[in-house]
Amino acid sequence: MLARRAVDRMQLRAVTLGTFPQAVERAPEDLGYVGWNVWMWVDDPAPASWGPITRAVSESGYTVTATGQVHKVVWDMGDGTQITCSVGEPWRSIWVNNEPSPDCGHVYERDGEYSVSATSHWVVTWSGIGQSGTITLQLSDTATLRIAEVQVVNATAGG
Repeated sequence: MLARRAVDRMQLRAVTLGTFPQAVERAPEDLGYVGWNVWMWVDDPAPASWGPITRAVSESGYTVTATGQVHKVVWDMGDGTQITCSVGEPWRSIWVNNEPSPDCGHVYERDGEYSVSATSHWVVTWSGIGQSGTITLQLSDTATLRIAEVQVVNATAGG
């Protein structure tokens, strides 16, 4: 019971999705393209969204200490694909040649709007009163990515 209270005091929250292209909720006009690399990362990781975070709870002379950390993030890309990543590498504007993410990316094969979720898998270890254990939690955040198909036509001059 004290371990659960320690977890409650951590006020854990889901990771915030970082994506390129940006999610519709952040940049309504931003588009990704069929066949182009999508980058995913944990945006602004903090102790309550990534860890490590430690809290202790005392009651009636007994103390339990718990420490939580995200073990992995599972991305559901909305097209049937799931990708497991760590914190990921944020995309930077210096990359303009459709570079793939070095550690957390995806390529869509069809246009559309995709509901993407990132589920952070927390592992909290606790100890006290001569006992120890592990508590696992899963917290999710969602966003929408808009992927367009680009058609290219080559034409010769004067022809």
